[in-house]
Amino acid sequence: MDQITPNRWTARAPGFDRVRRHTLLDRAYHWLMALAVLVLMATAFLPILGIKFAWLDIHWITGVALAALVLIHIVRALFFQDWRNMWIGLADLRELWRDAAGLVGSRQRPALPGKYDAAQKLYHLGVAVVILAVVGSGLLMLLKIDTPFWRRNPYWFSADTWGVIYVIHGFAAMAIVAIVIVHLYFALMPDSWYLLRAMVRGWISGKEYAQHHDPARWKA
Repeated sequence: MDQITPNRWTARAPGFDRVRRHTLLDRAYHWLMALAVLVLMATAFLPILGIKFAWLDIHWITGVALAALVLIHIVRALFFQDWRNMWIGLADLRELWRDAAGLVGSRQRPALPGKYDAAQKLYHLGVAVVILAVVGSGLLMLLKIDTPFWRRNPYWFSADTWGVIYVIHGFAAMAIVAIVIVHLYFALMPDSWYLLRAMVRGWISGKEYAQHHDPARWKA
C-alpha cells in the first residue's frame, strides 16, 4: 500500500486509496500467456472445424513461447515472489467449508481472504496442472515435426508411448477450453470487475482492499 500500514481504517482514509495488487511484469505475463493460449486454441481447433490455414508453424512456435513464459513464471514465483500467496492452507479449507455451508443456508459470515481466496487458489492449481500437461506433452510432440532448428525423429518413443502423449495433450487442450470459459465468466461478473481492473491498472482501491481482503492475511 502507498506509504501506510495495511489495516481497515487507514485503507479507507482519503489520500491513501491505492493498493498495488500486480506489478507490471506480472500483468505482462498474464496477458502474454492469455494471448498464447488463445492462439494455441485457435490453431488447434479451427482446422478441425473446417477452417483451413497454415496452422502448424504458428502452433508450435506459440507453444514454445508459452513454455518459456511458464518457466519464467516458475522462477519468479519460487525466488522473487511470495509463493505462499497461492498455497492452500487450513484457513483456505475453512473458507471453502463456510462457502459451501452458505450455499445450503448457513448464515455464518465467510471470513475475508488474503490476496487470493480459496476458489482462486484452487483454480490456479488446476490451471498449473493443465498448462504443465499441455506444454510438457507439446514439447515432446515437437520431435515429430521438422523445424529450422532440428529434424524430426518420431522414433524416440514407441507407438504406445506416443499414444499416451497424444491423449494427455488432447485432454489437456480440451480442459483449457473449459478453463478459459470459466475464467471469462467469473472475470466479467460485476463482483469481479475490481480484479479485472487490477489486472489492467495494477492496483485496487483502499476501499476495495478493506471490503474484500483481510489485512492480517495479505499485508499489501
